[in-house]
Amino acid sequence: MQNLYNLAHRHDDDLIDRLAAEHIAYVPFFPLGGFGPLQSATLSAVAARLDASPMSVALAWLLRRSPNILLIPGTSSVAHLRENLAGAGMALSGKEIEELDRIGR
Repeated sequence: MQNLYNLAHRHDDDLIDRLAAEHIAYVPFFPLGGFGPLQSATLSAVAARLDASPMSVALAWLLRRSPNILLIPGTSSVAHLRENLAGAGMALSGKEIEELDRIGR
């Protein structure tokens, strides 16, 4: 299953949970915002505290959102690839996840 989904566009929250229960993968379309990157004061603040880019934090949040989420973030540069990979290894605290969850709700 693939639909528009990211920190700011959360219309599929219930669907993702149902798919996870059935062990069905979900691929977020435009995981980093699409044609305009995700922009949020909260996202920027969390990223600054973690000494990370906002896009790395957004990907880290998606990976922790549900075990059935599979990310395919596009990139056109080695720098962005490194930024994407940093998100995969990033640990987010419960407090940070709560802050980020409020962006799309």
